[in-house]
Amino acid sequence: QIQLVESGGGLVQPGGSLRLSCVASGSISEIHAMGWYRQSPGKQRELVAFGRGSGPINYAESVRGRFTLSRDHAKNTAYLQMNNLKPEDTAVYYCNADISGVSTWNSYWGQGTQVTVSS
Repeated sequence: QIQLVESGGGLVQPGGSLRLSCVASGSISEIHAMGWYRQSPGKQRELVAFGRGSGPINYAESVRGRFTLSRDHAKNTAYLQMNNLKPEDTAVYYCNADISGVSTWNSYWGQGTQVTVSS
């Protein structure tokens, strides 16, 4: 069984930083793409940053220049470094990955981690 587990959320003041981590585990053959989405109360889930293979990373315009997506392929882990956080960044952040298993290829979601930006 393949699963994604996020960590690193919390409460931070405006202008502060957080780093989210997402670890994929299970019978993984290959991780084709990995990234982050977020959802605020009353809003639809939106893309934050997502990368496929060796291609360019797609960032939401609202986070470009402040957030950085990176991956450690050896550890099946993706990171989201979030700098200069703003109150409007407050949301539940979800990791998403396209992963091949033994005989499957599916899109997986983590359980989410809360990020709250407030003074």
